Amino acid sequence: MSYIFTLENLSGSVALVTSIIGLFPQVYKSYRTKSTVDISMIMLINYLVCSLAWIVHGMCTNSAFVVYSNVVGTVLSCISIFQKVIYDKNSKKSGRI
Repeated sequence: MSYIFTLENLSGSVALVTSIIGLFPQVYKSYRTKSTVDISMIMLINYLVCSLAWIVHGMCTNSAFVVYSNVVGTVLSCISIFQKVIYDKNSKKSGRI
């Protein structure tokens, strides 16, 4: 199967890369600092819902790039939400909030 340069492939590649860039630095920083106090849970949940909706849309329109880029966004959102729950709970226990 050959990779054909099209506007769809280019925009899909950009979407995939920007999905990774969107939350990965925050996931890494949160992991490194073990702190998510300044991150909004509402924003994380919104990002998750948005990614899930785009996955459904991509499946309905048979757009692999939409699905793939938003699967990455969904995974990163879930990791961020998990970090937020765990790290905020640990911060409250230690009195850092």
